[in-house]
Amino acid sequence: MEMLAPTDVVSSYLDRHEGWFERCAAPMLAKPIDPQSYELRLGRFGNFGFEVEPTIGLRLLPQEQKVYRIQTIDVETDPCLRGHYDVDFQARMELKSWSASEKEHPIDATAVRWDLDLSVWIKLPKMITLLPEQLVQSSGDQLLKQIVRQISRRLTWKVQEDFHATHGLTCPPRRRAAF
Repeated sequence: MEMLAPTDVVSSYLDRHEGWFERCAAPMLAKPIDPQSYELRLGRFGNFGFEVEPTIGLRLLPQEQKVYRIQTIDVETDPCLRGHYDVDFQARMELKSWSASEKEHPIDATAVRWDLDLSVWIKLPKMITLLPEQLVQSSGDQLLKQIVRQISRRLTWKVQEDFHATHGLTCPPRRRAAF
């Protein structure tokens, strides 16, 4: 993600997540749990007629030398879904300044690179276990890719647009995601 501002300005914005996280997470519902954590309802997803509205808890850790981390925390979920899925979300986001020779813009800019390590466990209804294991696995993998792609692209673009709008800057054009 490209931010057309110096790294310290971008860092200051990201440090104050209480101002942008809920706004940028929409249409997902983000509810603060404490000053660093949010409960996030991801929306309704499903396959084979089995639908779930996953809810995860995310803790946005304070940055360390321009590196931000987000990790899952336990949250109360719908009692009907308890024990049916588990998510381990570990994200790392790093800010890097661009020097004048490395960029197309005549102003200081910041590159934001993030990596996600995501594990999901789902307990399927017994009737689905009657289907071939390979079909169930590939369908689950495809659904998970769809969810991650949709949510990460939307959230990335919204944060980028929100940052530039709140700072009165022109937002760079959207770039096609690598996945």
